[in-house]
Amino acid sequence: MPVAGLAGDAEFDPKATPARGFDAVAEAVLGEDGVAAGAVLGEAMARVNAAVRDGRIDVAADLAERTVREASGTLGDEHPEVLRLRELTAYIAYLAGDPLRAFRLSLDLAGLWHRKEDAEAAYGNVQSAATAWRAVRDPEQGLRLGADLITLWTELTEGDGPAADDTEELESARARMRRLTLRAAR
Repeated sequence: MPVAGLAGDAEFDPKATPARGFDAVAEAVLGEDGVAAGAVLGEAMARVNAAVRDGRIDVAADLAERTVREASGTLGDEHPEVLRLRELTAYIAYLAGDPLRAFRLSLDLAGLWHRKEDAEAAYGNVQSAATAWRAVRDPEQGLRLGADLITLWTELTEGDGPAADDTEELESARARMRRLTLRAAR
């Protein structure tokens, strides 16, 4: 069952309203600028963003992957611009119809931001991971991924920040886990 708005859909529109979890990334891509002025990776990010806006998701994915590798080697894996580019890579994976990759990238980033004590960035990436997780249709895989998601999400709710103020979304994820458990048991 295809996910609305993914590149594999006949009606894919890269300017359509993004899935909730990828809002910040999509706004940067679809916005007028797309890249902060003076950014080290500004030119590369602009090319990736242009490819996404034009619906050339495969090109965007290749550009993003290559730029992440090069920038990680030059700037380091945890440089803020490298992290933003990794978030963009997760969004592109989601658009390309690869929710598993989008989930893993987003959850890894959420954990990294959590360790760096940036509650807002961690929660934004948890939301992206949750969006990708909802697109995973296999109940057993969904249960495995959901367990990791809920573990990190619960940790985020125990501190200060947006996750602590938005426990309704976490409860919705737990309800999905219960439904997946029932489906997997059949």
